[in-house]
Amino acid sequence: MARPRSFDEDQVLRAVRDRFWSSGYAGTSVDDILRDTGLGKGSLYGAFGDKHQLFLRAFADYCDGLVTAIGGRLKGPDEGALERLSAQVREIAEATAADVVLRGCLLANGAAELSGRDPEVQAIARRTFAALQELFTACVAAAQRAGDIDPGADPGHLAALLLAVIRGIEALGKGGSGAESLHAIADTALSLLPRP
Repeated sequence: MARPRSFDEDQVLRAVRDRFWSSGYAGTSVDDILRDTGLGKGSLYGAFGDKHQLFLRAFADYCDGLVTAIGGRLKGPDEGALERLSAQVREIAEATAADVVLRGCLLANGAAELSGRDPEVQAIARRTFAALQELFTACVAAAQRAGDIDPGADPGHLAALLLAVIRGIEALGKGGSGAESLHAIADTALSLLPRP
């Protein structure tokens, strides 16, 4: 009979996620993970597999959580959709400006570091970006139905533009751009949404 685990799996995954988020995949050693989690190698490998499997699990959990959180903020009635959309774009600019350690977004960081050589990371990133674009598309379409965005515009194209703006804000913030610039980018992008 297997012994029950004597650690909180979610707590371990949060510690691992934070380490990968701060140091990147290549910059994180197994010793770093052991130190951050307090686990021995046997426990770590027995529960999660090797470093790559642990990264995939932490990365996928982060991405799923991101989609859930943004979905929760964007979904709602047609009335107010433009306000929810605007608030989400501005929130990304605010959170990025507040990131004084320039940690950035784990989705963007992981995709930039590993997607070109790791098909599993690429698949998770691609799935996440598609889910985010779908959420933005639905919110744009709701704003169109409410009469706040030109109904003749393609909601998928506008959603892709906003997603690109958000990713750009995060990249510029990680590069050290200031809060004023990041907020101006968000406001400018929102002002370009075609009104009826």
